Amino acid sequence: MVFILLFLAACFLAYTNGANDNFKGVATLFGSGTTNYKKAINWATITTFAGSVAAIFLAQTLVKNFSGKGLVPDTLIQSPEFAISIALGAALTVFIATKIGMPISTTHSLVGALFGSGFVAVGTAFNFAKLGNTFLIPLIVSPLMAAIVSLVVYLIFRRSRIALGVTKESSAYLVEEKVAVVKPMSANNFSRVETKNQKTLRISKEKGFEERYQGSFIGINAQKVLDAAHYLSAGVVSFARGLNDTPKIVGLLIVINTLDIKWGMIAVAVAMAIGGLVNAKKVGEMMSKKITPMNSGQGFTANLVTGALVTTASIHGMPVSTTHVSVGSIFGIGTVTKKANLKVVRNILLSWLLTLPIAAICSAAVYWLLLTLG
Repeated sequence: MVFILLFLAACFLAYTNGANDNFKGVATLFGSGTTNYKKAINWATITTFAGSVAAIFLAQTLVKNFSGKGLVPDTLIQSPEFAISIALGAALTVFIATKIGMPISTTHSLVGALFGSGFVAVGTAFNFAKLGNTFLIPLIVSPLMAAIVSLVVYLIFRRSRIALGVTKESSAYLVEEKVAVVKPMSANNFSRVETKNQKTLRISKEKGFEERYQGSFIGINAQKVLDAAHYLSAGVVSFARGLNDTPKIVGLLIVINTLDIKWGMIAVAVAMAIGGLVNAKKVGEMMSKKITPMNSGQGFTANLVTGALVTTASIHGMPVSTTHVSVGSIFGIGTVTKKANLKVVRNILLSWLLTLPIAAICSAAVYWLLLTLG
């Protein structure tokens, strides 16, 4: 029974991870107007699932790290209660954040949950040194690195675009709306109301201004090349997220000796996909629209940097947060364009600061309850 509970807890964590994280890879596609929400989330689901499957072969180090190995004694790692408390503590934290639309890190939640349950279980025997070196340092450094790299790369790309003669033009969408026209019918002051379509100069609030690139690259329209590259980069980010996040959750299942890790990966991948399809919109809109306005070139740059950093971290077993890297990259673009919404960024940073202690408290409470009831 306890192993079934552990499996369900891990799947719930995967579901909340998908809801909070799946759209992050394609946020710039939606935010820049390159595609609509439905197409963006479908592309994210396909490529994230592919990354989850690839994790079976490429990300074994992360499975070991997030089992708690090295942080607490090996005997505790074999305790299903310990794994359940980590999964539920992290899942509850991510679930709450998703409901209020905050893009937090599942990685950060897992680290907090590992600490909460681990400290309750073993006290000062908990390996604080490894917690800092293996987990916290990459989580802190990665968003700063992403912001700086995206800023530099965007400046390089902008200079290259100008050198190639590709120009940026803005266009506005005019709104056609029905206007009421009152016409008198007789001397008895009766009148009738008619409506007619009339184009006005009011700009659509939904579409506003659109920036497109004019010119060609290797004989192909520059905007088409950019859109294709943007889709590809969004797929790379989503693939990298699946590659990086799936083994973190599967690491909690290694105590179920009868469960093949490959099947655990597949179960987690499916739960992540469902969470993204069903419950990702609030966080998606926060990432896409509220950090900074962007065009397709800026979105492509942010995704390219995010994908490169997260993929590199995954291969080297570094548990960086796709959320932190993605937000850092988008903020880096907003810094260059001077359009970043600092109030939104401040709220996101505050949610990041609260993630670890909330996850630790939730996990510690679950672990204590399981021990008490057991």
